[in-house]
Amino acid sequence: MKVNKALVGLSIAGALLLSGCANKGNSGDSKVKQVGVLQVVQHPSLDKAYDGFIEGLKESGYTEGKNLKINYQNAQNSQDNLKSMSEKLVNDKSDLLLGIATPAAQSLANTTTTIPTVVTAVTDLKAAKLVKSNEKPGGNITGTTDMGPIEQQIALLLSIVPNAKTIGLMYNAGEANSKIQADQAEKLLKKAGVKVLIKTANTTNDVQQVTETLAGSTDGIYVPTDNTFASAAAIVGKVVKEKKIPLVAGALDQVKTGGLATVGIDYKALGVQTGKMAAKILDGKAKPAEMAVENPKELQLYINKDMAKALGIDPTKIKQPK
Repeated sequence: MKVNKALVGLSIAGALLLSGCANKGNSGDSKVKQVGVLQVVQHPSLDKAYDGFIEGLKESGYTEGKNLKINYQNAQNSQDNLKSMSEKLVNDKSDLLLGIATPAAQSLANTTTTIPTVVTAVTDLKAAKLVKSNEKPGGNITGTTDMGPIEQQIALLLSIVPNAKTIGLMYNAGEANSKIQADQAEKLLKKAGVKVLIKTANTTNDVQQVTETLAGSTDGIYVPTDNTFASAAAIVGKVVKEKKIPLVAGALDQVKTGGLATVGIDYKALGVQTGKMAAKILDGKAKPAEMAVENPKELQLYINKDMAKALGIDPTKIKQPK
């Protein structure tokens, strides 16, 4: 039986080529990356942060269903859910974790010190004990802060009600991120010579009563980027509209649903920013310990014109403080 040497040679070459392709397919470069996501609760700001995160990854070369697998978990503001979901994401051996909002970030931090983790919609990573410093995190966590321009927001509210004697401040005292912002807002208001009336709500069930109390006793209300009040923004909006009380909130989405105005953060843009940080970690180009925490890159004045009309305020006269 005669053997065609040329054919044998081609067959061997083809086998080697296929073998090489198979080996390349198993390399770290083309491996499908698994990202575990834990979001504390569902509301527009956090939802947009998640959407932006996925967009940021895609812009950096990671597409879900192609070379990216997302395991998304939403705790619906339950501490028990945060704990069990964190454990699940860690046990699933994710390549990277994302924590959306301070409680979710802290839950992941308490569950793993080894899996690379990025966080977003966290007001102060250092105060939340997620990093050693914002410049050099030092551990397995980094990310983006949603610390808004509180000084501008308070100045905005006082420009809307220049003769205000009392300003209401409401938030969930159990949220570390909210407490930080509320304390800063209180200092700024007192410095401006305004009396501050503070009311807190532990759950969304308390929001209506707290809002009604402040709306009946103040000249204006400030709400920081608080997950409890953001989840009940529609309820807040209904009350302040009926009472005709101007409300400035920490986030754009809170104002769109239940406030008058803000100088706030675009949470989708913040999510994109976070996604690009995550991509650098997945690429092996950076480590969380050495990646500085990033501040929001985009701020904007937003005015709810429907609310302004209901309150009898000319929206063209609302200007962004310098």
